Amino acid sequence: MPARQCTPGRPSIVRLCCLALLLALAGCSSLGQQDPLNISVVGIEPLPGQGMEMRFSLTLRVQNPNDGDLAFDGIALDMQINDQPLATGVSDQQGQIPRFGEILIKVPLTISAYSMLRQAMGASTLKPGQQVSYELSGKLGGGLFSERFSTTGNLDWPMTARP
Repeated sequence: MPARQCTPGRPSIVRLCCLALLLALAGCSSLGQQDPLNISVVGIEPLPGQGMEMRFSLTLRVQNPNDGDLAFDGIALDMQINDQPLATGVSDQQGQIPRFGEILIKVPLTISAYSMLRQAMGASTLKPGQQVSYELSGKLGGGLFSERFSTTGNLDWPMTARP
């Protein structure tokens, strides 16, 4: 069987694939590093729930410390208290965070009866004034990439009221 030869004027499939791969890698490297978003909880309001669940509207302040606008299409988040899941939320909200700017985003949160029970059992061992850790993590959807975020902190467990 005769060996196949490349025709001089016609590029091979392998060459075309290598060229496409190099162009893709060059495009990814030009995206550059971005600073993480700054997320803070600025409000929480009760919402009607179903059955034994609790629902809240969580208002987040999202700050973009980068030199380019950030468009988003949807948000998902999880909240943990003392390393235990507490609440989850999603919203199909769309928007744009301006460069070196900020916006407020409202996300409905759901707390299941099981999560409430687990947190109540954990709270029974807390002492007045003890710190309680929390973590809020999630992502802003949009385009080819989602912008992930995470913020942590501590809350002070309330002191008992004196008679």
